[in-house]
Amino acid sequence: MKTYNYLLPGFLLFLLIFSACTEKQVTNPLIASETIIASEMPSEENSKMFIETMQTHLDAVTNRDLETLKQTLSPNGNMQLILPGTETTNTVDEFMQYHKDWFASPNWTFETKILNTEIGTEMGMAVTEIVYREPLRDGKPYFNRMIVSYDLKMINGKWFVIKDHASSVEKSTDKK
Repeated sequence: MKTYNYLLPGFLLFLLIFSACTEKQVTNPLIASETIIASEMPSEENSKMFIETMQTHLDAVTNRDLETLKQTLSPNGNMQLILPGTETTNTVDEFMQYHKDWFASPNWTFETKILNTEIGTEMGMAVTEIVYREPLRDGKPYFNRMIVSYDLKMINGKWFVIKDHASSVEKSTDKK
């Protein structure tokens, strides 16, 4: 009888640990190594807030709106900008200075489209297609079609952009 008195608490502890470890998991079929715990999946409101922040950020660039652009960036001061042919920058201040200098040039347009997103509860990413155009560069119309990925982080219940990584796909100056 004494043996059973020791086994019962151990068995109950085993059941408790086993049930905690068997939480339902959903595997993302696009990324085989990524497992998302179902209880951590984003809510519809969370996804809506993410998309709104991303669209606000893209619109701020399109409209050369530095004030709105800064509001979409991390209040912690971290913002990584990775562009072809330039050194990486890592702060909101560096990101804003780059955009201030760029926005001073008046003759460009910026068309954006969000292609896809992966949104968690604390981090998310968006992949966009952006077409940058100048009416004349070296006497000819110029365009640069890019794929740009953005990482966003949830801070105090709000989404903020913390990384912008651009890759050129096609330019009007490419050799054909």
